[in-house]
Amino acid sequence: MIIDTHCHLDFKDFDNDRDSVIDRAREKGVVRIINVGSSIEGSRHAVELAKKYDMVHASIGIHPHEAGSVTDKIIEEIKNLAHQDKVVAIGEVGLDYYRNLSSKDSQQIVFKKFIDLAYQLKLPLIIHSREADSDMLRILKDEKDKQLTGVVHCFSGSREFLKECLDIGFYISFTCNLTFKKAEALRGVAKVAPMERVLLETDAPYLSPEGLRGKRNEPAHLTYLVDEWVKLSGLSKEDIERITTHNANELFKLNLKEQNSKIAYEIRDSLYLNITNECTNNCSFCIRAQTAFLKGHNLKLDREPTAEEILNVIGDPNRYREIVFCGYGEPTTRLNVVKAVSKKLKKKGAIIRLVTNGHGDLINSRPIVKEIVGLVDKVSVSLNTDKEDLYNKICKPRFGPHSYKAVMNFIKDCVANNIKAEVTCLNLPGVSLKECERIAEYLGASFRSRSLGIVG
Repeated sequence: MIIDTHCHLDFKDFDNDRDSVIDRAREKGVVRIINVGSSIEGSRHAVELAKKYDMVHASIGIHPHEAGSVTDKIIEEIKNLAHQDKVVAIGEVGLDYYRNLSSKDSQQIVFKKFIDLAYQLKLPLIIHSREADSDMLRILKDEKDKQLTGVVHCFSGSREFLKECLDIGFYISFTCNLTFKKAEALRGVAKVAPMERVLLETDAPYLSPEGLRGKRNEPAHLTYLVDEWVKLSGLSKEDIERITTHNANELFKLNLKEQNSKIAYEIRDSLYLNITNECTNNCSFCIRAQTAFLKGHNLKLDREPTAEEILNVIGDPNRYREIVFCGYGEPTTRLNVVKAVSKKLKKKGAIIRLVTNGHGDLINSRPIVKEIVGLVDKVSVSLNTDKEDLYNKICKPRFGPHSYKAVMNFIKDCVANNIKAEVTCLNLPGVSLKECERIAEYLGASFRSRSLGIVG
């Protein structure tokens, strides 16, 4: 199940076989297509296509090339069109200094008008930015009080521009140009984009994938882009499809039914067990404060599952490289369940890893490591910082200011009992990853740095 978040089915390129194009997309697993208007005529047509085809939604706007001809009357018509059914965004709008078919001043003026319109209508923006990244960021930052949402489509900027776009809350979308042989630099940028903020698009009829260049692009070719993301991210095809579909549904409100909460969820070749919502930290950076979804999986449990229920959904554990206790909450709040499930899985030859905040001894009011010896092969402990005071500030542990030392002692205990221990820390402001690595070495554990916003 995938979504083409940007194409132009309204273009004359599709006049002779539009129905067949949509049928081919459906056969390839495309469940939604956002037809993006780039002119007043195109926006009208986008709305009509959304009425005609159940899987098509519309975005309406004026491309910056035509900014010089945009009048208040056209803005008003766009506003009226926005109230039609299945209009999900304002776009394609933005800045294009590559061809400068309209003056920079007129492009900026019109772009600001569309920003204001998106704010009034509470719709996301689909942004075009070409060789205009500095002005684009300046305008979006000037409008930050409007709490805009949207996507920078057909992304072609630098890593710095990518980070800035992510920092202001926007999604990123690369087209099939990501598959081009000479697109190594672009692929290098794409690799650092967190999948939780990535959308798929074809920009059809433009930018056909490698192997089809020179031919018309169409939504069915989105599968080429999925395959490229698999190579770049190390995630599975199913991961890419699930994550990007969730992202598009979240941003554009496409009325796709989301999955029920998951007890067990797959990422790559590992199976993760989600056994509780409870956590003894209240970390300022935690994904829990933003969403119930991780890598497209809904992790907000309706109730805590029993050990038997967990084992039933796992099935054969040998299908996976490892089974990981890691979900929406802290697994050691349910230590007895961790032990019961692990005992059964170990009998079947499973490799078990526990991802924890290291509060297990505090939670259970006793040292717990000896209880998991022989049941857990590896423990990944989220130490997060190199300083106790910073840990207390950003993690806000329920057990108070001495929690950091308790985490350190837990790691030491794992090492002393021959359980592989891994310390993980985040690249947060004020955190020295070099010092975190030194702490891990001192404790006898391995070390892994994590990037803020990149989870799973």
